[in-house]
Amino acid sequence: MAPPATVAPLFEPIQLGPLTLRNRIFMSALTRNRSVPTNVPNAVNLEYYQQRAKSAGLIITEGVLISQQGSEWPHAPGIWSKEQVAAWKKITDAVHKEGSFIYAQLWHLGRVSHPDAPEQKAAGVPVYAPSSNRCTRWKVQIPSGPPWICYGEYLSELIALHQLTYIQPTAIDDPTTLLDLFEKAAENAKEAGFDGVELHGANGYLIHQFLDSTSNTRTDSWGGSVANRAKFGLLALERLIKVFGKDRVSVKLTPCGGYNDMGMPLDETLETYSYFISEADKLGIVYIDLVRYSDALDPILDGKKRAIQHDVIDSYASLIKHAKVFSNSGWTPEEAAAGVKDGQVEGIFFGMLWINHPDVASRLEHEKPLDQSD
Repeated sequence: MAPPATVAPLFEPIQLGPLTLRNRIFMSALTRNRSVPTNVPNAVNLEYYQQRAKSAGLIITEGVLISQQGSEWPHAPGIWSKEQVAAWKKITDAVHKEGSFIYAQLWHLGRVSHPDAPEQKAAGVPVYAPSSNRCTRWKVQIPSGPPWICYGEYLSELIALHQLTYIQPTAIDDPTTLLDLFEKAAENAKEAGFDGVELHGANGYLIHQFLDSTSNTRTDSWGGSVANRAKFGLLALERLIKVFGKDRVSVKLTPCGGYNDMGMPLDETLETYSYFISEADKLGIVYIDLVRYSDALDPILDGKKRAIQHDVIDSYASLIKHAKVFSNSGWTPEEAAAGVKDGQVEGIFFGMLWINHPDVASRLEHEKPLDQSD
């Protein structure tokens, strides 16, 4: 039985480096905070990924912390220890058994690491960032009592609405020490059996913080000009390529900003991301995920939204000459299929749909509803 014509382009196989993906319906990184009681993936994580591997063309893990220092919430998984590597190996084996592929999204939070998070305290080091200027964000409450399972499921417990917190980070003296962490994390991801890695360059985390002039106010060779601000992210990609090879390395970007107190003026945004995307593409990485504007990722902070709304596909996709152009955020299946058909994009990451339905691709193929009815 052929898939419905409205979504048929999503079921065309695609070559991603050495991998042949069975469809273009990909699973975006979704932070679930289920690695209880510590930061080591467990049986719940295993079941979660195995269920979704039955139909996804490609899975990107939830953000995987590259060090104990770079944490924000309890129970997010890491990849800095042998125990974590062994636990992830069980997950990658299960995903492969179901016929899918899985990339690790390598994540360091920089200035939005929560000072009160247990892992941040246990690390015994400051909250590091490119610069020491503070970050404004919603107040995240670290709950007491029984371990909590999922950030989204317990939102009312975690966020005190209308209360802001101001995180004051410490400027990192030598950013290459953070690049070393990315390289080691890639080595661990390879040992754990991941098919590749995605550099988390989005949502106001460390890579994004170096790119954005509002969070990076350095006056040395790591800040100031567009090329200097782009350097950290590009060198991070080079470190990942060193381990995995360029055809298994990718990056996720949110040029519109907004989330975690990010956003430059439009002209500076266009100049910065045009440069970074062009240079990243020259490295030969396998895909670039361009995340569209999302109102959900543009909270009101100090009475205003921060995002710089613009069409990220129209603005940047034409700059990508070698990598696959993937996208994320708010795509309906029908819109995604049309985007693939007309050549706007080559594959789409869905997020929320995979939370509700472990079998998104199968449902689309067999015209089952995307709700909780069956």
